[in-house]
Parts: sequence; structure tokens; C-alpha cells
Amino acid sequence: MIKDKEPSPAFDSGTRVWHPRVTVATVVPHDGRFLLVEEEVHGRRVINQPAGHLESDETLQAAALRETLEETGWEVELEALLGVQQWTSTQSGSHFVRFTFAARTLRHDPTRPLDTGILGVVWLSRDEVAAAGERLRSPMVLQGIDDWIGGRRLPLDAIRSLPAGTPSL
Repeated sequence: MIKDKEPSPAFDSGTRVWHPRVTVATVVPHDGRFLLVEEEVHGRRVINQPAGHLESDETLQAAALRETLEETGWEVELEALLGVQQWTSTQSGSHFVRFTFAARTLRHDPTRPLDTGILGVVWLSRDEVAAAGERLRSPMVLQGIDDWIGGRRLPLDAIRSLPAGTPSL
């Protein structure tokens, strides 16, 4: 417990329990390029993987599929968990715990409206992503691609979702 500092936005002021933002993202490779979105965040045009927040009563895997479809119009199949990243934004002070998945494309609906704030969908090489530098929404974007290129693959069943009401032992 932090005693000498004011609570950060990630702390519940009543209980002083840390509440990071739980997010998901997908790394979707195709022909040497990766599926990304251009989005507007706090007045800045940034590049990100299809990503977003976990919703109540949603599994991490379902959230990754939903966010990818909503932000890109692409239906994908998850293949592996690339990793779990923890990061604090220096701009907002927000704390993130991000579950990044590898996925492959299934089908695309170019007529599907994209989420609010999404300016467009782009396919970029790893070098183009690295060259974007400050335009990346976070360092987790390039890290996820590098994890995929480096062969990091964890089984999807490493994440288990227990139904509400599952009794404790």
C-alpha cells in the first residue's frame, strides 16, 4: 500500500485497491504485414493493434475477437497468447494490463462501420511500425509484433475463464 502519495487514477479511493485497465489486443500477420488501426486518442492520430477493454462477463478471448471485428471489420481466429504486458502511460498515468493474442484472418466485411475514433485500417511491415515511433499508441504495439516475429507462443488454454458462481474448494 502506498502511504505517502496521493492515489493515482488506478486506485479505488475508498479501498486503496489498485485497479489497472485490463485490455486485449491482436497481432494479425498477413503476407509480411500486420493488421493495425489508425485512431484518434486525446487529439493525437496514433497507430495501434486492434485492441480494447475487457467488458463485464466477457472472456479475454471473446474480447480480442470482438475488438478486432469492431475496429477493423475482420473476423479472425485466435491461434496463441503472445504474452501479458504491464505498462503505465506517462501521458495519462493510467495503468494497463494487456493480453496480446496472435490471430489469423478469416474474412473481412468492408461495409461494416468501424468503432468511433477509428480513422482507418492499415497493413504495415514491422519496419514501418518501428518507423512510426512516437505515433505508436504505446510501446506494447511494437513489442507484440516482435513477440510474434520472435516465435513467442503460449497456448490459448493457459487462460481459463470460470463461470460466475463456480464454488471455491
